Amino acid sequence: MILRFGYVSTALSLWEASPSRTLTFTNWKKQDKESRKEKLHYITEQNLKNTLRTLYYNIAHGIDVYRMSSSLVPLATHPEVKWDFHTPFKDWFKEIGTLVQEKHLRVSFHPNQYTLFTSPQDHVTGNAIIDMTYHYEMLEAMGLHKHANINIHVGGAYGNKEEAIARFNDNFQKLNEDIRCQTTLENDDKTYTAEETLQVCERHGLAFVFDYHHHWANPGDEAFEDLLPRIFATWEKTGRPPKFHLSSPKSDKLIRAHADYVDMGFAMDFIKTLKAYGRSADIMIEAKAKDKAALRLVEELGKLRGFKRIDGGAIEV
Repeated sequence: MILRFGYVSTALSLWEASPSRTLTFTNWKKQDKESRKEKLHYITEQNLKNTLRTLYYNIAHGIDVYRMSSSLVPLATHPEVKWDFHTPFKDWFKEIGTLVQEKHLRVSFHPNQYTLFTSPQDHVTGNAIIDMTYHYEMLEAMGLHKHANINIHVGGAYGNKEEAIARFNDNFQKLNEDIRCQTTLENDDKTYTAEETLQVCERHGLAFVFDYHHHWANPGDEAFEDLLPRIFATWEKTGRPPKFHLSSPKSDKLIRAHADYVDMGFAMDFIKTLKAYGRSADIMIEAKAKDKAALRLVEELGKLRGFKRIDGGAIEV
């Protein structure tokens, strides 16, 4: 079995390579029409350029799994700004998508925590649809809309989980079917356990992204190893191995915050459980040290008996 490891958004080893530069609405509003356009175009180009730089860095270091920044296009979903980012940057998006496909990379998006389908307020659902559509349109521009996933959480409970899940079931159906097909759900560290999230995935035919750190903080009644057959089953129709998230607590007090690197002592039960199950998987490292954390973990695992490092970001077990 093969375990591939990736990271989120920014390669810290690269100089000035953030793909998440932004422009606040307040600063946008202060400028004249031409300056607004110039600023939006400049920042977007920098973000797309840095995404390409990061992808080439990943290829050079044998990292095949990568989460792209949701902030590639500043103010793309703001109701007073909405602008055509597709036309002027179609070549940039196409270049990113072509590189991803040629090198067989696995990329994804993860919208922020405000992208919710459980809210009792219609405007929250409306904003979630706008945000999901924005992410999907970027994937379309890259030619990756049938391959890459957009990962979200179930959302808030609002004092009643059953009612909130019922709202999710109704509100999620309002999302375009093509976008729903590329959506994955992830368990969270406070509200929806892995079992609860998995039930929602099974109802809607969605792939489930299991987060080990979140499960540790919010375990529910089901053990990770008992959920594995169902987790893998949700990915069967995609033709890709399941994706997992891995990080470790920042401290004994800040148990939900992510540490800079992944603590091996914390991670090994998770890794050993996957090893015992015996099927390949992709693991997104959500540590603060980004690429450095992913590469360090792979290096540490490669030194253990039964684990062979076969690439910068991959282990054969």
